[in-house]
Amino acid sequence: MAILKETKFDFLGPKRTGKVRDIYDRGDRLVLITTDRHSSFDRIIAHVPWKGQVLNQVSAWWFERTRDIVPNHVLAIPDPNVTIAKKCALVPIEGVVRGYLTGVTDTAIWTRYSKGQRKFGGTVLPDNMRKNHRLPRPIFDPTTKETLHDRTLTREEMVAEGFITDALFDRVKTMALALFSRGQELAERNGLLLVDTKYEFGTNETGALVLIDEIHTPDSSRYWQADSYQARFAAGEEPHYFDKEFLRLWFKDHSDPYKDATLPEAPHDLVEELSRRYIQMYEQITETKFEYGATPTVPRIERNLRCYAA
Repeated sequence: MAILKETKFDFLGPKRTGKVRDIYDRGDRLVLITTDRHSSFDRIIAHVPWKGQVLNQVSAWWFERTRDIVPNHVLAIPDPNVTIAKKCALVPIEGVVRGYLTGVTDTAIWTRYSKGQRKFGGTVLPDNMRKNHRLPRPIFDPTTKETLHDRTLTREEMVAEGFITDALFDRVKTMALALFSRGQELAERNGLLLVDTKYEFGTNETGALVLIDEIHTPDSSRYWQADSYQARFAAGEEPHYFDKEFLRLWFKDHSDPYKDATLPEAPHDLVEELSRRYIQMYEQITETKFEYGATPTVPRIERNLRCYAA
C-alpha cells in the first residue's frame, strides 16, 4: 500500500515542513505537497494511505465551487497530492465559522457555552440550549494564528493586539460566512451537514482577499450525516460523524503521547480503517469515485513537478 511520508525535492528550492504538507518556496508561488502524515498530540502519530490525496483533491473540489465568492490561491493541480499556489501575505487569524453548538476543546463553542458564555461573534444565544443544537444562524468565531496556542478573542481584542484591522476583519467575516453558506448548501445535497470549519486567508499584491490553505476537508471541518441528525438529537445521542478519534484514543490507552519520546506503532488495521473512512468522505463530498494515484508516489510526483523547476 502506497504511503507518502515526506518529500525531498532539491530542485524545488527551500522547503518548510508543516504537520501535513511539505511546502516549497518558488518565489511568487508555493508548491504544496500534501502527505499522508496524521497529526495529533502536536506530533505525527501515523501515516494514513491516500489521506494526502483525499485532502488535496477535496480542497481542489471546493476551491473550484467557491471561486465566485472569493478568489483562491490555486494556480494548478499537477498531481493528485500537489497544489501550485500563489504566494500571499497571511492574514493572521483563522476564520472559524460554527453552525452547531458542539465541540469538546477549550475553544469549542459548546465548552464555552456550558461554562456560562452566551455571546459569540455578536450573537447572543438563549439559555437551555443542548449540545449539538443547530444555531439560529452561523456564527463567525475567529481565533488567532499563533505559534504556541491559538486564542479566541473578540473583534475588539484582535484589532487592539494588532492581528487585523477593522476593515479587514469585516471582509474576512463576510467572505467566511458566504463560504460556509455555500458549503452547507452543497454538503447537504450529498447527505452531509457541514457543522463547523476554519478558513485561512491571505492578501495579494493589490490587497485583495484570497482564500488559501485548504477548504472544507475532513481535517479542517466537522461533518455529520444529515439523514440521522434529527432523530439522534431528539434522543440525546451524538450525531453520526466522520470519526478519527478512535486512533487518537488507542494512543492514549497505550502510551503517554504528550510525554513519551517514542510512541508505539499504530496498529495496521486501525490505520487501514482510517484510510477507508477518508476515502469514503471524499466520495460522499464530491459524489465521485476515488481514483487511486499511480504508485510509487514519490517518483510520480517528481515527474509531474519537473516542469516547475525552471
